[in-house]
Amino acid sequence: MSASPAVTIRPYEASDESSWVRCRVLAFLTTQYYDDVWPRRPDVSAPSFGLVAVDGEGRVIGLLDVSVDAEAATIDSIATHPSHQGAGIGTALLETAVERLVETGVTRLDAWTREDQAANAWYRRNGFSETFQYLHVHLEDGDDAEGFTTPPGFSGPVRAFVHASIEREQELRERFARVYVCRRYVRDLSAGTPIETGVDSAD
Repeated sequence: MSASPAVTIRPYEASDESSWVRCRVLAFLTTQYYDDVWPRRPDVSAPSFGLVAVDGEGRVIGLLDVSVDAEAATIDSIATHPSHQGAGIGTALLETAVERLVETGVTRLDAWTREDQAANAWYRRNGFSETFQYLHVHLEDGDDAEGFTTPPGFSGPVRAFVHASIEREQELRERFARVYVCRRYVRDLSAGTPIETGVDSAD
């Protein structure tokens, strides 16, 4: 699926920041990343890069940031404004990024996501394979904070965010309200290079 001809995909510019932030917040609001809010876009230095999809008035309606480390790259943020979802904007951003990555010799692109069905299905449709799972665990106000500590002079923890191994899923779901399976997806950008699995840890 291709984005509408009225949509322009181009490199991110500093003047995009306000609508970039707004697009990301609104896109994440109905996902399990609803509280992963950034008040400004993190700085991105080459060879890492950012792309945006803008409408006819120059407003960001889609975004994709990729960090590059030698021959490997990772999707740091990808989002489409809720009013424009389903129009192929995310896929068009991805295709543009992949072309750029291949040209610079990157052979592997990975991404991490939680349990949202639409996101997982999108990665699978776009050539990614799941290679690893671990847990995102949130300690929220009212949860059992036993075992969590803070420095002297501070109260006990009210909230916390930690990682845990997938083997503890049942135990942790019984204790905490917000436990998510985080999945690593990998897309091979080279010809015939197998994707390695089981090489990451939850640490």
